[in-house]
Amino acid sequence: MIFLVRHAKAGSRSDFHGEDDSTRPLSKAGWRQSKALVDRLLAAGATGPLLASPYARCVQTLGPLAEQLAADVVIDHRLAEDQRFEPMLDLMTTTPNGTVLCSHGDMIPAVMAALERRGCNIENEPNWKKATVWVLTRDNQGHFTHAACWPPPAE
Repeated sequence: MIFLVRHAKAGSRSDFHGEDDSTRPLSKAGWRQSKALVDRLLAAGATGPLLASPYARCVQTLGPLAEQLAADVVIDHRLAEDQRFEPMLDLMTTTPNGTVLCSHGDMIPAVMAALERRGCNIENEPNWKKATVWVLTRDNQGHFTHAACWPPPAE
């Protein structure tokens, strides 16, 4: 299985005064969420690699898990927002079990809809909030067969 995480809370785009929204960091609540994800992901079998959108908030969301695993967060532009979903889906198909990917609120629903069209059974009500985790199971041929969504951790 692999894990697809929506980045944790990063505050409002309109309140961010940086040059580029890709540098917008996690908020205090987002840091709490990212830390709260660690134990649950580890217990479920997250081992890495850890792949993130190049946006700071995605890299930071996986930071506490990276520390726990003594691993690096690897940037993958296929996870960035406002992209076509097919390259992200291709990436997910080729990653080993235990991989954790972090992306955005526009990309994850598109990928999950594509997986459902391809026969993946969505086991519970989707949740699109920040810091949600999709747990995706594959068969022996690498096809995604089941997906369950964890709600975001309590702040």
